[in-house]
Amino acid sequence: MRKTMNLLLGLALIAAPAALGAAPANVAAAVSAPGRSEDNVKRDESRKPAELLKFFGLQQGMQVADMFGGNRYWAEILAPAVGPSGHVTVWEPTQFYDPDSKKAFEAFAAKTPNVSIISTAFEAPSLPPNTFDFMLINLDYHDVYWENAKYKVVKMDPDAWLKTAFAAMKPGGIVGVVDHVAKAGTPPRESVEKFHRIDPAVVKADFERAGFVLDGTSDMYKNPADDHSLLVFDKAIQGKTDRFIYRFRKPS
Repeated sequence: MRKTMNLLLGLALIAAPAALGAAPANVAAAVSAPGRSEDNVKRDESRKPAELLKFFGLQQGMQVADMFGGNRYWAEILAPAVGPSGHVTVWEPTQFYDPDSKKAFEAFAAKTPNVSIISTAFEAPSLPPNTFDFMLINLDYHDVYWENAKYKVVKMDPDAWLKTAFAAMKPGGIVGVVDHVAKAGTPPRESVEKFHRIDPAVVKADFERAGFVLDGTSDMYKNPADDHSLLVFDKAIQGKTDRFIYRFRKPS
């Protein structure tokens, strides 16, 4: 009996790495790899991609959803980091996927076999259910509260938007959210319209209402010099905004 138990324990230990997931992704190598676009490399100082993706727990072989990723910034890093056994699905609203963006992305995808793109209307994201181990929403979640006639962005229901995101995640999957901090208590449609910022408490409540659990936070992008009174595109603060980082998990 003891021999049988030892054998079973040994087999369990051998199988454990596969059950627990692959090795951590080598994000630092992906960040420093040649071939990334020059404009995207310039954003690294502000975004600290290696540190951020380490906090979110990116692993080799993961199925990743890169939301609002048409500019390829994260896909250029995520694709080599998850490796050939992983895949990066970029979702980009049709409102922003213009012919130039499409041409640039298609050229990138042609040389990056583990990347694909889905483009649907902002208000109607379409993602395959129960597919993703990790989803990244970087500096864009606030826009689900935005309306803009020029860009044909209609009024959205954040709960409906997040319902799609929740369904797309595998049990245990992680959603990483980064966004610009708004003054506490400011109604989200007001702070987004004026400043493209959002109260972190609103985001936490939205995701928890959708069924996610807050799994961790980081102050990596905290900037006390930002008093939250400027539009995020103002040259005085652009790229240096006070930003919050939330790691949400879909319960297993």
